[in-house]
Amino acid sequence: MTTSAANTAGTNTAGTGGTSNGAAGGGTGGERAAGMTSAAAAVPGAGRGVIVLLAVTCGVAVGNVYFPQAVAPAVAAGLGVGAGTAAGVVSAAQFGYAAGIFLLVPLGDRVAHRRLIVVLLAVTAAALAVAGAAPGAGVLVAASAAAGAATVVAPVVGPMAAGLVPASRRGWVSGVMLSGSLGGMLLSRSLGGPLAQWLGWRSPYLVAAALALVLAVVLACGLPVTVPPSGQRYGRLLLEPLALLREEPELRRSCFYQAAVFGAFSAVWTGVALLLAGPRYGLGAPAVGALALVNAATMVCTPVAGRAADRRGADAVSLWAMAGVVVSAGVLVVGCVGGMVGLAGLAAGSLLLDVAMQSGMVANQVRNYGLRADARSRVNTAYMTCGYLGGAAGSWLAARAYGGFGWAGVCGLAGALAAAALVRHGAAMRSRPRAAAARTARTGAGTGG
Repeated sequence: MTTSAANTAGTNTAGTGGTSNGAAGGGTGGERAAGMTSAAAAVPGAGRGVIVLLAVTCGVAVGNVYFPQAVAPAVAAGLGVGAGTAAGVVSAAQFGYAAGIFLLVPLGDRVAHRRLIVVLLAVTAAALAVAGAAPGAGVLVAASAAAGAATVVAPVVGPMAAGLVPASRRGWVSGVMLSGSLGGMLLSRSLGGPLAQWLGWRSPYLVAAALALVLAVVLACGLPVTVPPSGQRYGRLLLEPLALLREEPELRRSCFYQAAVFGAFSAVWTGVALLLAGPRYGLGAPAVGALALVNAATMVCTPVAGRAADRRGADAVSLWAMAGVVVSAGVLVVGCVGGMVGLAGLAAGSLLLDVAMQSGMVANQVRNYGLRADARSRVNTAYMTCGYLGGAAGSWLAARAYGGFGWAGVCGLAGALAAAALVRHGAAMRSRPRAAAARTARTGAGTGG
């Protein structure tokens, strides 16, 4: 399964798409390559509507993981349970999502995208409806876990969208998909709480179920048919991300970058909740939500980062992103001052952090989508799993850094994580000329022989 330079080059040309002209099944390698090439050529003229529809799909799916955070207090009051039990509903959705990434996203390489996405949305709608009608906390937790596992549509849509356009537009498409996900995350948090307050805690679940069901019907009619690139058994699909991590150094590099930068991001947002609720500010949880809403500008920046990756390459955008996280850590330290000056520093620093982190994610996805046209969903599974592990580690470290060194310790942790990614990036850039020279020498020796 080792990919040669020639295979990679072929992936970037013939493997840019995955749409067949009505064929739902497999075919020979040549037939698939021809279908992919024709699809990639056809999409730029008429595919913008499909891309927008896929971005909306990402937003609706991602929102199902985040709106329970805003609804948790209403759940506690409505069911007469403690805050810990209500928080367990949120955790169930998040653990379900992590399980879905591992268990379901690899199917994007085995099952036609339209069928997989529609089925996932239908199951999500059913699970959310059960959650909205739950008679007690036990059923709600179980239904939330099921909804979280099934709503992993965004990690399936990303590789699909990358396959619908030429390689020269993958950065832009990745940015648009990420923008849709960010919009869903922000809107679900912003609207979920007020909706639960006005109409009861069940209403956000039922509204989300209706949205998922309507979207499933629309996508069943509006998505192109794609050719699954793999015929491997399910068990092998689950093991494949580990094999890809071993065999693809560029994937390992993207995973390290995302784990470090997302770890810094998670550390800051874990620590800022403690800071704003503490004695220096005394603002509580609503202030954290308002601070997150300020960062809605990131939705505009991710497509720009994608275009930059298309023009200048993923490595250039990765460099800017890591440097941006380091600078944001310095700006966020101003939060130690308190008052309006501190709040201004937190707003500016968190905005820069969000833009940098999301731009780095776009760059990583562009790098990843150029590796294996026949395994993009499995590549994405490996990448997202590493990113989530990095985020979990960042949150865990942030709680301890805040306890020992306060907000300055959290900012130092975020800067150190981003600096580690910068060091790794510098090493990769320095080794590239040596690797190219070695390949040239091997080629020359083979020709001379």
